[in-house]
Amino acid sequence: MADLSPARMEAAIRRYFDACNAADYDALVACFTPDAVHYFPPGLPAIPWRGSDTIARKWIWCVENLGSRWTIEKVLCSSTAPEAVIEWTHWKTRSGTALRGDEWYVFDDATGRIREIRAYYASAADPALAISEWPQFDYAGRGYHLTSI
Repeated sequence: MADLSPARMEAAIRRYFDACNAADYDALVACFTPDAVHYFPPGLPAIPWRGSDTIARKWIWCVENLGSRWTIEKVLCSSTAPEAVIEWTHWKTRSGTALRGDEWYVFDDATGRIREIRAYYASAADPALAISEWPQFDYAGRGYHLTSI
């Protein structure tokens, strides 16, 4: 069982962001379990990203094509579960734009690697959707409410 103290989870997230900014394939893959999943809000092509290889390659593409850089704004790590939440900014230097958001991290108990990321964007919901949610995310299976109370 890995040491998943709040300090270790925060360090793992910061290693991940350093690897993203460096566009370092090996370092990125090392942050994730091989079967990791990165969920995103609707509107992006080919989501969710499945597997450490896919996640690494997609972020490297962003660095090379968008001039992407990321900063961590806030970090909150659980003391009772292998989970953390952060606020971040994704700087797209080529277009001079930025996207702000939050991510929920789930860590693998055995390895301490990231098993899942669920991204939330600080932007308007897609008005074409009746329910704005992550494509292919098992809301029912995870016990989420499927109707309002």
